[in-house]
Formats: sequence, C-alpha cells, structure tokens
Amino acid sequence: MTRNLAITLLVTFIAAAIAPSAMADAAAGKDLFVKTNCNSCHGMEGAGDGPLAAVLNPPPRNVVAGDFKFDAHGDGTPGTDADLLLVIKNGAQAYGGNPMMAPNPSLSDDQIKLLVEFARSVKQ
Repeated sequence: MTRNLAITLLVTFIAAAIAPSAMADAAAGKDLFVKTNCNSCHGMEGAGDGPLAAVLNPPPRNVVAGDFKFDAHGDGTPGTDADLLLVIKNGAQAYGGNPMMAPNPSLSDDQIKLLVEFARSVKQ
C-alpha cells in the first residue's frame, strides 16, 4: 500500500512539474498562431472557422477536433507531433493535401513545436 502511495505521489509531482511548461508552450503557440495568420483560416481557437474559411474548398482543418489525416513522418500513425511539424513546415500539398495550407519555411522547428503544442491544447 505504501509503495502504491509513493508511486502515485511521484506521478502527481512529475505531472505538476510538467503542466506549467506545457501551458506556457501552448500560450506561446497560440500567440504564434495569431502572428503567423493561421487564424485567418483555422479561426482564433483552431475550429476551422476563420474569416477566410467560408470561401475555401476544402475547408480548413478543425484543429479542435484533432482529426489529422497525414502520416507525413511515415510511422504508420497519422497526426503525431512529428507529422504536424512536417505538414506545418512543408505545407499540406507535399503530403497530398490542400495547397492552400502553404509551407512555412521561415518558422524554426522550435516555433512549429509551439504551434503543435497549441493544437494539442485545444483538442477536445
């Protein structure tokens, strides 16, 4: 019983230590999401309802749904962080997607990781 309690406390401590960092990354990611105009198509919260969404066919991805279809990394699992990083960096067309999701070569991998953290934070 004491061992289970110790393991539970350790896991709780680790989760509490990680959570503020992830929240800060998600907030920085949202800021970058707005600064790089991702919100123009994806909307302020990533729901695919931005001001340009109504005129796009196919419509922008609803990030909140978390339904990512590309296995850009090629590991057999679509929608991993590595997949999102590649799609954001190289554009969706590079993986058979909409050419309106343009490449973002000016963003560093660290900046793209912040965008991925934001996307993960809004998933319902």
